Amino acid sequence: MQTKFLAAAAAVALIPALSSVALAAEAESAENAPADTIVVTGVREPDGYTPKQTTAAKIPAELRDIPQTIDVIPDAVLKDQRALSVQDALKNVPGVGLSHGDGQRDQVTIRGFSAISDQFVDGFRDDALYFRDLSNIERIEVIKGPAAVLYGRGSSGGLINRVTRKPGENVTSVALTAGSWDTKRGEFDVGRVSTTGDVGFRLTGALERSGSYRQFQFLDREAIAPSFLFRPSPQTDILVQADYLRDKRITDFGIPAYLGRPVEVDPETYYGAANAKEADTSESRVFSQTLSVVHRFDENTSIRNGFRHYDYALDRRNTLTGAVLGVNAARPRPLASLNRSNFFRDEDGWSNQLELTHKASIGGTVHTLLAGVEIARQTKRQLLYSRNGFTTVDLFNPVLPVVQIDLSAPPLNIAPSTNNVGKFRNEGVYIQDLIDFGSGIKALLGLRHDWFDQRTIQRLALPNVARKDSEWSPRVGLVFQPDQAQSYYVSYSKSFQPSGEGFALAVNNADIEPEKTTNKEVGAKYTLLGGKLGATISLFELKRTGIKQTVPGTTTIIPIGTQRTRGLEATLHVDLPSGFRAIAGYSYLDAKVIQSVAIDDGQPVLGKRATLTPKHSANVFVTKSFGERFGLGAGANYVADRFANPGNTVVLPEFVTVDALGWVQFGKVRLQANIYNLFDRRYIVSGHGTSPNLNLPGAPRTVLGTVRLTL
Repeated sequence: MQTKFLAAAAAVALIPALSSVALAAEAESAENAPADTIVVTGVREPDGYTPKQTTAAKIPAELRDIPQTIDVIPDAVLKDQRALSVQDALKNVPGVGLSHGDGQRDQVTIRGFSAISDQFVDGFRDDALYFRDLSNIERIEVIKGPAAVLYGRGSSGGLINRVTRKPGENVTSVALTAGSWDTKRGEFDVGRVSTTGDVGFRLTGALERSGSYRQFQFLDREAIAPSFLFRPSPQTDILVQADYLRDKRITDFGIPAYLGRPVEVDPETYYGAANAKEADTSESRVFSQTLSVVHRFDENTSIRNGFRHYDYALDRRNTLTGAVLGVNAARPRPLASLNRSNFFRDEDGWSNQLELTHKASIGGTVHTLLAGVEIARQTKRQLLYSRNGFTTVDLFNPVLPVVQIDLSAPPLNIAPSTNNVGKFRNEGVYIQDLIDFGSGIKALLGLRHDWFDQRTIQRLALPNVARKDSEWSPRVGLVFQPDQAQSYYVSYSKSFQPSGEGFALAVNNADIEPEKTTNKEVGAKYTLLGGKLGATISLFELKRTGIKQTVPGTTTIIPIGTQRTRGLEATLHVDLPSGFRAIAGYSYLDAKVIQSVAIDDGQPVLGKRATLTPKHSANVFVTKSFGERFGLGAGANYVADRFANPGNTVVLPEFVTVDALGWVQFGKVRLQANIYNLFDRRYIVSGHGTSPNLNLPGAPRTVLGTVRLTL
């Protein structure tokens, strides 16, 4: 395997020389390249709701050239909506279902498939389990469908890539936000660039001390992200970034269900410890560093090396609902059984991406070639103490227990149920070609090969296990553009999910082959009104085979299970000179299990709908500015019924929420008010995805006021 990998890496290095012999493309000298050329991995866009470019293909490309659905949430939308979390931002993306992530992490489904390990930042995998902050984020891209051709394992339904703020402009901005539920947050963004453009820095950060509509809940958060850009020559950019985040909050699993629906209790009702602020907290710390070097040989050829290291620690303590005990002769009222666990994670890892981009002409066609090599290593340590059914509470009027905290003794005074170290090794090589045939016909072809090795070293009396997988991930797409306004495409892509993927292997899954996902998609993209209006519509079929299931009545896991999603998605972005802006979307997802032997909550999973996945969902947000002096806006989100668990025995009812916005500008100061859930509707915003009894109520009417100073 190592020989093959080195040979592939050597082939990548030879591409410029081989193409120079074969191609007759002219190239200007590097000395004539403008000093302010944007070469870092981010895409700098003017303020607005209508994005035109994307980093998804890892080459400079317009959205209309990529034969794939890519939903972009620009900075202007994030600011107008005052989005404070990834979940807030993803309300603008159709086809995304929300999970509460065990009360300790960002977690969603995309097109009916879990995306728990499909978080990225600037194209680097970021699969640690934590809640991310948006103070350092310029925009969010949701790449729909399998994207393993460039990003490696995972991404059945898609992935989420956060694009960070980087040096390159003079900016000074401070924002203070306060409002309902004792919300208090401050942010800053300071950047400077030298007059020659050779040196620049940027520093962003946030401090938050907030309460919540949920009983006992709080949020203590600090984030800071410095970055530095240095150009030793007009041909070379060196970008250094760091990011630190501490996040502490109550580990909130939500409320249980009874008779097929979440229980009718006040949204603040908590099922956990009475002393939750000591006994039920999650605290995560993440520290990452990134070094990116880009060198341009000429206007057509450049090479980039990106390196990212991260360190992550989690201390999670929680009390949650296990089972619901119904009424019988001895029990006149239903009860909720409570479970208790302490979960500790400690991770570190690094990844390195070496990528060559080359543009040339061959026989009347224009090729934009990308070739890359990625090497990644991760070590993930986990320690779990768990105790089920330690007490019961009244289902509708819980009197919460006080959980004793004794730091001198093992948690829960029991032996750990999990104690292991996971070792992950990944090498991948990939090549991609965006071909312009002329006459409006383009093609995007790509192929990646991954070698993924995983080992679990047990610290308990259990056997160590290991597995090696070697997989290909192709993509083929064809685009037809009859004019500058229209773009039609068809595409086919595949990805794979190893048995462990982002988690530790165990005896019952170490011998199982990777799950496979295929995506067939057709779509259309429209760029109208001189680029002020962008629209996308797509039809697709996603199928994931070999999904691991447990044989009923045993602990044996076998690869029998197939889930299929057939769907339609449409998005609209508007940014008119009159001051009207809008972002809107709609999705129809027919996501169901078409092969399975699993039983959940007494029901066969076969034929059931995918969890947390509404059949219909829609979003719209419209704003109008008046001469840059003041503005108004409003939006709505509709989510149809979802199922909380694979057996579809608990329904999370459909809901509609309405938001509103108003702002006024006084010189360099902007005063902004946001109202969420304007009509104070009760609803369930998210669930767990596997349990029927862990469902999180949405926030009642919430008002936030923001003062933003921009110099």
